[in-house]
Amino acid sequence: MGLTIHYNGKFSENAFLTEMIEEVKDIAEIYNWKYTIFEMEFPSSDSDQNNQNGKLYGIMFFPPESEPVSLSFLSNRRMCSLVNLKVWGNSSDEKAKEYLYLLSTKTQFAGISIHKMIIHILRHISKKYLKDFSLYDEGKYWETGDEQLLQQIFSRYEAAFDIFEGALDNNPKSENESFEEYFERLLKKIQTQRKNDLNS
Repeated sequence: MGLTIHYNGKFSENAFLTEMIEEVKDIAEIYNWKYTIFEMEFPSSDSDQNNQNGKLYGIMFFPPESEPVSLSFLSNRRMCSLVNLKVWGNSSDEKAKEYLYLLSTKTQFAGISIHKMIIHILRHISKKYLKDFSLYDEGKYWETGDEQLLQQIFSRYEAAFDIFEGALDNNPKSENESFEEYFERLLKKIQTQRKNDLNS
């Protein structure tokens, strides 16, 4: 739960990975964000779309209060995060393997300025270094550039989070209640609270 950016794509054959890494590193250092650099050059022999060697190439950076942003790739040049590689990297299930390439960064607690900055960085990097890039922004800023809409969506998410947190604080799980029953009871309370808020 929380406002998130979802993205995927491939590193272009016409771009240079070391150049992208240096550019992202410079940005991170300007803002004093931590970063991790992976392998800096793709292997020349491994470009098969369906195979990869289990290594990451590229960079990941850590804006404050945000989940990390992964500009990292597998040897087949498809985007992948460190978490995705650990969870899905050895999967033999073809459907499950697709999750390997679906990245996400939650910005809910980072705030609007950081969210916007991440979107601008991803837009710049995707135009210069990536291909077949797609991004879905739950804040709609990528799609619209509308700051007011982004503010409204952030506020909506914060209100939903406050309601959920309040429900957790005010309704502890009872001893004879299963977790399933507990969450069902919580969801009913939250729905009732939302209806009351809309009607007031």
